[in-house]
Parts: sequence; C-alpha cells; structure tokens
Amino acid sequence: MYVCVCKAITDRQIAQAIHQGACNRRQLCQSTGAGSVCGKCSPHLKQLLDENTQPATIMQAA
Repeated sequence: MYVCVCKAITDRQIAQAIHQGACNRRQLCQSTGAGSVCGKCSPHLKQLLDENTQPATIMQAA
C-alpha cells in the first residue's frame, strides 16, 4: 500500500528502511523521501515506526 503518495513510497519500503536502522520520521524522510512534500503521511509514518520498533512482548506462563 502507498504510504506517501507524493513520493510513491510503500509500506514495504518504509518497513525496509526501519529494519535498516531508521528509527524516527526524520531518518525515514532522509532514507526514503516519505513525508518531505506535503506531510499528510506523517501520522502513518509514526504508526509504522511504532509497530516496527516496539520490543517483543514476553509472555509469561500463569
């Protein structure tokens, strides 16, 4: 799915940039160009960052 229509950046490209070390919107913008034109994708960029950078939850047996 396209996240940044202005630069034609997809969610897969964003996820790849995050896995390659981008850990904030500024770094995503520098590595992909997403969010650098109109900024309407910024909330979605933050959501993808949150989803892809959260530490794994450890499930404990009850």
